[in-house]
Amino acid sequence: MMRRAIPYVAAVLLLTSAPDFLRAQDAARVVPPSERTELYKNVTSLRTIKHSAFDVGERLVFDLGYSFITAGEAVMSIPKLDTMYGRPSYQVLFTVNSTKTFSWIYKVEDRYETFLDTEGIFPWRFNQKVREGSYRRDFAAWFDQVKNVAYANDKQYPIPPYVHDAVSAFYFVRTIDYSHSRVGEKIYLQNFYKDTTYSLAVKFLGRQRIDVDAGTFDCIIVEPLMKEGGLFKSEGRIVIWMTDDDRKIPVRVSTKVVVGSIEAELREYTGINGPIAAKVR
Repeated sequence: MMRRAIPYVAAVLLLTSAPDFLRAQDAARVVPPSERTELYKNVTSLRTIKHSAFDVGERLVFDLGYSFITAGEAVMSIPKLDTMYGRPSYQVLFTVNSTKTFSWIYKVEDRYETFLDTEGIFPWRFNQKVREGSYRRDFAAWFDQVKNVAYANDKQYPIPPYVHDAVSAFYFVRTIDYSHSRVGEKIYLQNFYKDTTYSLAVKFLGRQRIDVDAGTFDCIIVEPLMKEGGLFKSEGRIVIWMTDDDRKIPVRVSTKVVVGSIEAELREYTGINGPIAAKVR
């Protein structure tokens, strides 16, 4: 039971995932266009989202706890700017690693990467590398957000406009203005994974002041609601605290499951220019 704690928290921090299966298809191998081309450099039809939630250099470090055990560390970071299809994009990384002590029980080395359009806050490419005990899973997807096509598994799939991957969805949620949100109000997103687009609702729960190692913060509280059949079916409720300001920095993720309670708490942060308005002390 305990050895599944870290992978579960990793998925919680990313808001959502999907069932780990592939439907058999007979389509010929499809190769996406090179991301280094300037295919969409001059495209003006894509959306623009103004925000001050994050920027290059941000690095957030979380302690992952299972019941009363510190089982691992998660790091969310934006190391650099890149160019995808001629458009400026953030390289966003999310890594999860078990502690040395916990690795004796179950070793985890997971890495997720997305290239996020700086203007539209949507993904161009997503990479996933999962190493959990003896389990291995690699997945990559390219998103043509102009033609609404995803390339994955050597195949091509139709996608809705501005579809997300697991990492980009989390960062998009940080750009939303919750100042006038009512308790119970929901925001709906679409996420692509493996070979299917899944619906994701994010429910606004209210506000609360909380203490973590990184400080005391006034937070908004949201709950991702997974569609039936997803990774979190019957696994328990997930609650996420984010700073109640323009940055929406994730501060705590908490859930209770049949095997115990799981929490991720912000331990430290760097690369954030200026004060955090929601930080009390």
